[in-house]
Amino acid sequence: MNADEVFMQRAVDLAMRAQGRTSPNPVVGAVVVRGRRVIGEGYHHQAGLPHAEIEALRKTQHSMRRTTVYINLEPCSHHGRTPPCVDVLIEAGVKRVVVGMTDPNPRVRGRGIRRLRRAGIAVTTGVLKETCKRINEDFAVCIQTGKPFVTLKLAASLDGRIAAAGGDARWISGVASRRVVHELRNYVDAIIVGAETVKADDPLLTCRIRGGRDPLRVILDGRLSISPAALVCMQQSKAATLIATTQRAARLRGGAFKKSGVEVASFPGRRGRISLSSVLESLATRGAKHVLIEGGGQVAATALQEGVVNKVLFFYGPVLLGGDGRAMLAPLGIVRVADGLKLRTMQFDQIGKDVMVSGYVETP
Repeated sequence: MNADEVFMQRAVDLAMRAQGRTSPNPVVGAVVVRGRRVIGEGYHHQAGLPHAEIEALRKTQHSMRRTTVYINLEPCSHHGRTPPCVDVLIEAGVKRVVVGMTDPNPRVRGRGIRRLRRAGIAVTTGVLKETCKRINEDFAVCIQTGKPFVTLKLAASLDGRIAAAGGDARWISGVASRRVVHELRNYVDAIIVGAETVKADDPLLTCRIRGGRDPLRVILDGRLSISPAALVCMQQSKAATLIATTQRAARLRGGAFKKSGVEVASFPGRRGRISLSSVLESLATRGAKHVLIEGGGQVAATALQEGVVNKVLFFYGPVLLGGDGRAMLAPLGIVRVADGLKLRTMQFDQIGKDVMVSGYVETP
């Protein structure tokens, strides 16, 4: 790695310290360098607090003349909860700014870079671009589509079954894989499961790692058929539980959940199945930028059919359950291989005894 890449990697590492804590904002780190020495650094901790550039400049006890500032994302040029970072960099008199990726918002993309250059500041872009894009892929999708980035996670046997014929699913994946899932829960904004998963497994849907944070728990239940005594409804957590149901079901049975503090909200649906797109739009208005769908098979299939999945994360355990086991995906209505959903940028990792397969769903 050259010097620019080394310092940009440091900015990325700083940004990742706040992963899952900045929604709806991106994760951003900044490093101030004079010569080859770091004289200040910082990162954006959460929405409403100072941006990374401000944090880094505040920690610099030197003149900003002849300095280079490394930022993984183009500095903001518009007023929000905080003033534009571009103005602060210009006023500080920095000599050069190195940017990992341009702002994904098409309304402001490149504006900050242009303003820096008009002020006489040298700007280099695209350093560790792919790395910088990856750590803010959820922000990019959210800002461009108005919906959160969606990861679909499933755990299955090698022959694609998420439970045995009798419904037993504990444990198809191993301890190491479940640890990865809890780390993922720690930084997503919401988890979505279906009513059948709640009735079969009675999950907590919490993050069980030290220092972790529970995401919003969302249950898709078009008929409001789960019990108010389900653990996800009774579990004491700083995170809320939201049941997405139909207007009719909410009117008839919603009152049973008030005592436990569960929110029951109405969404469009057909034949008892809730529109995932509508739920995701609602979650975006709550500030969610990354949502994890954890199943079951019907919810996973619906998500894929509605085209809301950005990334899949499948854990395969070293066990075979046979054709009478429960399939990881409900029918998708695909009759030709050529019409199957395609994945790109596939990755295969050994996680304990399991294999983790990840990839991005191609859009038509």
